[in-house]
Amino acid sequence: MTHAPQLKIAATYLRGGTSKGVFFRLEDLPEAARIPGPARDALLMRVIGSPDPYGKHTDGMGGATSSTSKCVIISKASQPGHDVDYLYGQVSIDTAFVDWSGNCGNLSTAVGPFAIANGFIDKSRLPENGVFAVKVWQANIGKTIVCHVPITNGEVQETGDFELDGVTFPAAEIVLEFMDPADDGEDGGALFPTGKLVDTLEVPGVGSFEATMINSGIPTIFVRAKDIGYTGTELQDAINGDPAALARFEAIRAHGAVRMGLIGDVSEAPKRQHTPKIAFVAPATDHVASSGKAIAAGDIDLCVRALSMGKLHHAMMGTCAVAIGTAAAIPGTLVNEAAGGGERQAVRFGHPSGTLRVGAEATLVDGQWQVRKAIMSRSARVLMEGAVRVPADTIAS
Repeated sequence: MTHAPQLKIAATYLRGGTSKGVFFRLEDLPEAARIPGPARDALLMRVIGSPDPYGKHTDGMGGATSSTSKCVIISKASQPGHDVDYLYGQVSIDTAFVDWSGNCGNLSTAVGPFAIANGFIDKSRLPENGVFAVKVWQANIGKTIVCHVPITNGEVQETGDFELDGVTFPAAEIVLEFMDPADDGEDGGALFPTGKLVDTLEVPGVGSFEATMINSGIPTIFVRAKDIGYTGTELQDAINGDPAALARFEAIRAHGAVRMGLIGDVSEAPKRQHTPKIAFVAPATDHVASSGKAIAAGDIDLCVRALSMGKLHHAMMGTCAVAIGTAAAIPGTLVNEAAGGGERQAVRFGHPSGTLRVGAEATLVDGQWQVRKAIMSRSARVLMEGAVRVPADTIAS
């Protein structure tokens, strides 16, 4: 039996924030994968190494975590006033599924540098030295992200002394602005899909919880840590090594997704793994991060832990950080309550790997809360560039 040779596809492996993923230019993909559909999904799954019943991604580029099972497709801007379109696919680890329902805030950091390095922006527009604001159209959710990329000697500057908890080595700082991060809605209340800052969420077999359900950056369900038996200072093993706990979190997430109008029935939740996120909050307290670093209560405003793709995240998803910053800026939410209440334009929170500061501009307009933008600093770095290979029979020619 003869077998066709592997396909060779130009790609770049990039870290963005506390995530990493495989980046493609749309025009470099095989023709069948240049449009949404089964061929594209099959290609990205094979690149990552999914589905993998062993949960290791040994035969692919993925890292067998939600932070490393990611693919990005960059194309020419479809919207006026933008530089590129950015499409993000969250690849499931153990099932044959790519979730296109949301954005990756961490990998958003790497989109600007990739766009500059891959010729999407005319060099005449770039400074020889300085900072260039790449305007990115986030195609999954139809939102604008402004990526402020440092330029040195006409090239993207990647090295620097900016330290990001959850990333081992320092790099150059990239400031991200998530513009109008709340979902668009005709009723003006889409920031809070239920119309309330706090709801009571009934979860059969689990319990009844107060929850803040917000759609800013990414749809997120916030509950109090103490209401579900936690302190808000847990590290990954405390949650991810407890199958019963993960099942409870998934049940809460599924029922919250129904209340937020994201799905019609809890049975649909397994096919919408990327959104919504679920997070739990607690007042600031002394604790120790996964690196062994001591975090003092006086250095943070609150503690937050969040789950992604069914597991506790090792740091914090960028999009969820946007939700945290937005909710913290609005008095009455559980996030604002955990941070001590009152009005604030920025918050620093503790997460499993350390701390993160995020700012948000929220205003009350005609009785409805609106958020104009959220801001945070991350970093990005090219890890490898060249080509990935996949068996030719992965997709139809």
